[in-house]
Amino acid sequence: MLEPIHHSGPPTAPAWEVDPRLYNEDLAPTLPARRTWSTYNYIALWFSMSMEVTTYMLAASLIAGGMDWKQAVFTILLGNLIVLIPMLLNAHAGAKYGIPFPVFVRASFGPVGANIPAILRAIVACGWFGIQSWIGGTAIAQMVNVLAPSTVNMPWVVAVCFLGFWGLNMYVVWRGVGSIRFLQSYSAPFMVVMSLTLLIFMWHKAGGLGPMMAAPSHFTNSHDFLHFFFPALTAMVGYWATLSLNIPDFTRYAKNQESQLVGQAFGLPVAMVLYSFLGIAVTSASTVVFGHPIWSPVELLGKFHQPLIAFLGLIALLVATLNVNIGANVVGPSNDFSNLAPKYITFRTGGLITGFLGLAIMPWRLVSSSHNYLGWLVDYSGLLGPVAGIMVADYFLVRHTKLDTASLYRRNSIYEYRNGFNLIALFALLVGVAAALVGRFVPSLEDLFKMAWFVGFFLSGTIYYLLMLTQSSDPEIHTATKLD
Repeated sequence: MLEPIHHSGPPTAPAWEVDPRLYNEDLAPTLPARRTWSTYNYIALWFSMSMEVTTYMLAASLIAGGMDWKQAVFTILLGNLIVLIPMLLNAHAGAKYGIPFPVFVRASFGPVGANIPAILRAIVACGWFGIQSWIGGTAIAQMVNVLAPSTVNMPWVVAVCFLGFWGLNMYVVWRGVGSIRFLQSYSAPFMVVMSLTLLIFMWHKAGGLGPMMAAPSHFTNSHDFLHFFFPALTAMVGYWATLSLNIPDFTRYAKNQESQLVGQAFGLPVAMVLYSFLGIAVTSASTVVFGHPIWSPVELLGKFHQPLIAFLGLIALLVATLNVNIGANVVGPSNDFSNLAPKYITFRTGGLITGFLGLAIMPWRLVSSSHNYLGWLVDYSGLLGPVAGIMVADYFLVRHTKLDTASLYRRNSIYEYRNGFNLIALFALLVGVAAALVGRFVPSLEDLFKMAWFVGFFLSGTIYYLLMLTQSSDPEIHTATKLD
């Protein structure tokens, strides 16, 4: 079982002076005694985070978009191998220095400028929090429909169930992440049970594995396939784009670099491909059985004619969704919001902010169709890819993995730049985001948008590195350079 990510117990003041505007217990470097996570813990972490409804829906959306099962598996595997690279690169600083993402990003953006990428990442996490809450709410609504069939097609039932599940999440945040710690050991098995239930149901309906996987590709030529493939690949990378930034929030607990490196290199691609295959198989079978792909597991469970099985499947989905939503979508943004004003915003307060923004983003629109869902992933990948590129370029190419931990918690330190902002990082971020997203609004540049994460990552990273070189005669220094 994984320990809670947030700090607990009595405060432990650092041995060096800190600025209270940049420090609280949740942002403090992890003490050596708390760095206990082994390779197994990171494998378990990725299996527990991958085995969730949104992963199922991610895989299902590829089938709904027209791919056959082989094309879908290949796209998912390739996307996760690609995102694993920035994931492992950014994870290094967490394991080496014990610092979370909002502190790590101060090295490249400055102590004040770091709030900009932190909030970009936090807003995306708020969207995921809302999506998970909506999925949980619709699962409750389906259970109500099973118990009281007369409630079918009553929109207010879904709205009430959604707000109820959202309120439950807020209650858990208020009580503390540890209040659902017992669920951490059961969330992944619950999702496996739910998925196998769907698999067996569709196996029976389709008449075997052969017919299940018989749904053909809808693409008649390479041009049509590639037109869908590239934005789909970007969406696969975008799915974990948030975690590729704030992975130090988890690797700060690693025993050593090897444990997080091996654990993640195995856990992420293997867990995603295995669990995604279930979503692919079931959705492919739904095309055969029902004549069209049903990409939502909640909707598919509602088609069960055995109320007890459907009810148990929805319960499993609900429990797992609650655990994943708190663990994956509250920890990161809570730290990010806390970084805005550490003296006033605690982990718990940051979690509440996350919840209310998750409502404001209107998650029901983001998951109203597989097209909207993939579009959401590509959209925000254009915001986070540039941040990842800047962080990697700064830590490995400019600083060669050398950081002054104490200075990250002080103003007017070597990371101050100009009034707390690194203008080079902000310029590189702006150019990268603009290039990645311009194709969304200018049809002739649509290809840039299809590869939004890649465009932003490489363009921002390159611009940042080249401009930082012009500010110092020695690119290997691990001190920041002030802009004139």
